[in-house]
Amino acid sequence: MTLPTDFQFSQGSLQDYVDCPRRFQLRYVLQLAWPALEAEPALENELHMRQGAAFHRLVHRHILGISTQDLSRTVQEADLRRWWHNYLEHGPEDLPETRYPETVLSAPIGGHRLVARYDLIAVEAGERAVIVDWKTSRKRPRPSWLLERLQTRVYPYLLVRAGAQLNGGQPFEPGQVEMVYWFTDYPDDPVRFTYDTAQYKADEVYLTALVAEIEGLSDDFSLTAQERRCRYCRYRSLCQRGVRAGALDEIEDETELGDDLDISLDLEQIAEIEY
Repeated sequence: MTLPTDFQFSQGSLQDYVDCPRRFQLRYVLQLAWPALEAEPALENELHMRQGAAFHRLVHRHILGISTQDLSRTVQEADLRRWWHNYLEHGPEDLPETRYPETVLSAPIGGHRLVARYDLIAVEAGERAVIVDWKTSRKRPRPSWLLERLQTRVYPYLLVRAGAQLNGGQPFEPGQVEMVYWFTDYPDDPVRFTYDTAQYKADEVYLTALVAEIEGLSDDFSLTAQERRCRYCRYRSLCQRGVRAGALDEIEDETELGDDLDISLDLEQIAEIEY
């Protein structure tokens, strides 16, 4: 297998591989565009994604110091207005005052780099760091499901590995790091994960092995055994896993998958792309 020479692994690409190696191959190795819908109705799907990106922009600008009044005047759509109100009235509590929004960190892994764009890192230098990730999911997934997500492993690991410049030049200790998922429609019920040295070491072993596994593959990119994921994958017809897109109103009713599907994966990566 040959990845592009400048390829960078992220929580999104690694999650793609874990969910379906074939999807990883089509998307990142072959870089194949496939013009299929991810979910129906398409317009509602696109609107939700656009509002998710808009919410991230609003919060980013608010943290940078643009006035609440000026930002509020730009909010027109009902869902976005509700999310913005929830953020202003019930945003994450007990955050350190030094805040780094939309921060990118990277570190070498295998023959490539591991990179992440963080929604927010709040730091009390020498004491603690809180990673905050804004989620616009329609439903709040189970904490046990979030714990298994690559994002929950990659973000704290990479902050410890590559975040010294945010901590006066000293690397963070794993025990100083916490990750918070804050949900726009569940503002009073965030999910928090602490970190520690044992988890950091386990993540380093796991992520290094996962990248080595991907780099060692040639053409053996198997299809996922969980075919219901295919309903929300743009490559489903190419893989002969169906033609019609799954229903948007069912996507987060999959209690075993939560929002672990292609459309919501794109929402997860909103913070990883440039606006």
